[in-house]
Amino acid sequence: MAKLTHFNDEGKAHMVNISDKDETKRIAIARGAVSVNQDTLELIKSDNIAKGDVLGVARLAGIMAAKNTSSTIPLCHPIPISSIKIEFQIQNELSSIDIEAVVSTVGKTGVEMEALVAVSTAALTIYDMVKSVDKSVIITNIHLTYKEGGKSGTFVAS
Repeated sequence: MAKLTHFNDEGKAHMVNISDKDETKRIAIARGAVSVNQDTLELIKSDNIAKGDVLGVARLAGIMAAKNTSSTIPLCHPIPISSIKIEFQIQNELSSIDIEAVVSTVGKTGVEMEALVAVSTAALTIYDMVKSVDKSVIITNIHLTYKEGGKSGTFVAS
């Protein structure tokens, strides 16, 4: 098994030194889903949730969260993000909303955590905005689906 880089020789957590790494274009894509009851999904689609535009607010929350990942995840580096795109796909037959975040930068470290944080926060925001009408919301399957850049190259989830 490969050595974990976030631990020093004494086994203590530390921030990885990226000073000598090359800057490369880096992209990460993460996905997740939020299941709601059918009535709630209809309220979201018709923009009739009392708190407002659920998906619009969730998109902004995900963007803001991605930009602040290093403030939340202790060993993440603060990095300049070039682009964050968050899309929602309503799955009527499953009564759910799929979330996808695409994050890119040119830098010395990847944006996988930023993409995952964006999806997680967008999902939590959907929950927060609909909890008054639906206590059965389920957030599932948050995962990295793609990344490119850096010495480890390209990853595509199977």
